[in-house]
Amino acid sequence: MQAELTDCFADSDGLVWHSDHWTGTQRSAAVQGLLEHAQALGLLPGWRGEAFAFWHTGCDAPLLAQEPFLTVERAGFRYLGLMSHAVHINGFTPDGRLWCGRRAASKATDPGLLDNVTAGGLPAGETAQTCALRELQEEAGLHLDATALVAAGVRRTTRPEEEGWHDETLLVFNLTLAIDVVPHNQDGEVQEFMCLAPAEVVQRIQQGAFTADAAASLAQGLGLLPSMR
Repeated sequence: MQAELTDCFADSDGLVWHSDHWTGTQRSAAVQGLLEHAQALGLLPGWRGEAFAFWHTGCDAPLLAQEPFLTVERAGFRYLGLMSHAVHINGFTPDGRLWCGRRAASKATDPGLLDNVTAGGLPAGETAQTCALRELQEEAGLHLDATALVAAGVRRTTRPEEEGWHDETLLVFNLTLAIDVVPHNQDGEVQEFMCLAPAEVVQRIQQGAFTADAAASLAQGLGLLPSMR
C-alpha cells in the first residue's frame, strides 16, 4: 500500500497516510486506483461497481453538503476497514407486529438469514431518506413518501469478516404499514416475508436467525438498546 499511495508511511501503529493537504477528489482517485490494482491481482472479490462515501461523522447521518473524506468502490470498505453507512427500516403493523424478510439464497452476504423489512447500504450522493424509500420500492414493493419514515436512532456495528473489517453506522427508521399491506419483493433479493410478534423477533435474534445488523436495527427500533448519545 505504501508503494501505491503517496505520503503513506509505516509506524509502530501501522500505516499512516498524511493526506490532509489533499482534496477529497484527489484522495478518492488515489485510493480507487489502489483498489482497482488489488482487484486486478485477485485480492479484492465482490466488486460491486457502486461508490460509497467515507465521512468522519461517527454515529450520525452524513451531510451531503459536506464533502466526503473520500469516495471509492463499495467492496473496498471492508478491505480497508473504512466506516460505511446503511439504512435499516423496521416495518410495523398497527397491532405492533413486524414484517421481516428472508434474504435470497443467492445473496453474496448472509444468504437465507432474516432481515428487516428492507435495508441497504447508503450509496455516495444519496440521502438516507431517499435510499430508504428506494430500497422499500425495490425490496418490498412499497411506494411511500418520507413522512412515513420515523427516525429511530443510529447504531454502529463492527466485526471481522472474511473480506476484512466491517465497520458500519446503521441509520434506523421505523414505519407503520396498514393492516392490509403485504410486502412483495421486486428485485429478487428476498425469498419471503413473514409477520412476527416482537417476542418472536427477539427469540429468533437470540437464536442467530437474523443478520447481525438487522438484529441491532430491530433492537434499536424496539427500544431495547440504550442511547448511544
